[in-house]
Amino acid sequence: MPCGGTASYNVRMVRSLGGSLLLTLLASAAASQTPQPFPRPSGTQPQAPRPATPLPQPPPATQAPPPSAPAATPPAAAPGAPTEATLGFPIYPTAQFLSSYDAGRGQRYYIFGTAAAYPEVVAYYRAQLREKGDQVFDQPPTYMFSIGKFREETMAFPPGVTVKDWTWGGSQGYVNPKRGAEPARFPTIVMIVPPPPIAAPAAR
Repeated sequence: MPCGGTASYNVRMVRSLGGSLLLTLLASAAASQTPQPFPRPSGTQPQAPRPATPLPQPPPATQAPPPSAPAATPPAAAPGAPTEATLGFPIYPTAQFLSSYDAGRGQRYYIFGTAAAYPEVVAYYRAQLREKGDQVFDQPPTYMFSIGKFREETMAFPPGVTVKDWTWGGSQGYVNPKRGAEPARFPTIVMIVPPPPIAAPAAR
């Protein structure tokens, strides 16, 4: 983890870059449909009662188990969406990739939306990254996990994960920019910034 001076620099970077980026995204988002609940598995069919008779009966026919509804799964990844392998960071299980933006110096901001509540997403990344992180803003609540060492000479933004509560102040959430997609609004936004790619050494 970065030292104290670097941590303070990270907080300033979040305020100047991450905060303004998320506000810009809000202004450009479009409205869409209201989300629907996930399907629930169907119940088990009751078995027919056996006849109460002392006479021997032929064995009952084997009943096939009732078909079950498919389990709720995260939405399919959009074509060209980044993966955990390409990002080097875990992606919240129900998060949807929304967009990416150039951060400079070979880095990009990757923006994800999720219907999960802010505290749940923060707790998830605490466990996955095994880092305490820091709440860099109280209003709106914004939590940052800086992973690795920030190198000012080669990086534009500290590599890591930033989680923002988009329901603060009575907001209904970040508007889903994909028309007709679900959910219509995301209570929580996640910004992932991988480190810049390592340049290949020059051939001698």
